[in-house]
Amino acid sequence: MDKRIGRNYKSRRSTRNDKKLEDLFEQFRLAKKAEGRSKRTFQTYEDSYRYFCEYLDMQGVERVFSSVTPESVRSYMSWMLNDKRKWEGHNHKGEHEKTVGLSPVTVNTKVKGLKTMFKFLNEEGYIPTNPLANIKKVTEPIKEIQILSVQEMKKLLSVIDKSTYAGFRDYVLITVLIDSSARIGEVVSLNKLDVDFRRGMLFFNENVVKTRRARRVPITKRTVRLLRELISENEEFETDHIFLTNYGLPLSSNQFRQRLKKHSINAGLELRIHPYIFRHTAATLFLENGGDVHHLAQTLGHADIRMTSRYVHLSEKSVKDQHDRYSTINDVVGKLGKDRKIKRTT
Repeated sequence: MDKRIGRNYKSRRSTRNDKKLEDLFEQFRLAKKAEGRSKRTFQTYEDSYRYFCEYLDMQGVERVFSSVTPESVRSYMSWMLNDKRKWEGHNHKGEHEKTVGLSPVTVNTKVKGLKTMFKFLNEEGYIPTNPLANIKKVTEPIKEIQILSVQEMKKLLSVIDKSTYAGFRDYVLITVLIDSSARIGEVVSLNKLDVDFRRGMLFFNENVVKTRRARRVPITKRTVRLLRELISENEEFETDHIFLTNYGLPLSSNQFRQRLKKHSINAGLELRIHPYIFRHTAATLFLENGGDVHHLAQTLGHADIRMTSRYVHLSEKSVKDQHDRYSTINDVVGKLGKDRKIKRTT
């Protein structure tokens, strides 16, 4: 008689001693807190973990380490790319915006936090293997970075009503964004002490900079004068913050984005104007005007020169000028585009 008849067939190991994902995430969170990670980075980690757990719940899978396999992660990525509804649960978004399928960039961002987490847990000995070690990024389409022309920037600034407090503040803010090539979050965080009026420099401390590396950025005398004038306008609010709402509260990046959208409509600009476009524009035109890429990297706060080099490729005019000056064909036919005359005609 077969002793196996009537017995339960066991294919999976018991999860009673399996580590819970919430405990593993807490170990990861405490370690990164000790390393001094920024609030923004913490939010990225938490979002990545939460989104993945919600997917496991939707699939009826237990939130334990053994549930995290290369197959389950790839299935999660495929679901986000092809089946996840964008802005689901957001009541302020219209139905036409709730399209199916997230972008490759969004998917990679959500998986990046998970990869960081499980790599740490494996290296620290909390888990025996890293299930995401061989997970590749989704191929991201290379989008052309759009910039503004000098004429478009002039047109944008010209439509702003500087006779109002909010209008003048917006005018100064846009001027600082163009002149400093800084990020919007860095600029709206500026305080009086962050401006060196004598030397014409702005200081962005490590708490507001995306890369957590403090830096000093030069600005022109005209921008310094505008900042002085705005600070003078702010005296009645009794605050060291420079960019304020009409009620004297710190202006947020999103509040400025809404204002900028209205200014661009008034200016009749066809491009979608957002604060980061000033950083792209300023960096590109800096190179076109003959600026050095290493100085630009320092201004932008790039630790890797390769990040700055994309603006070299973006600047078609700069590439064309360099080509016209240094192309080997100049040695062959001469810089005027004509064959060099050596022998006299007879």
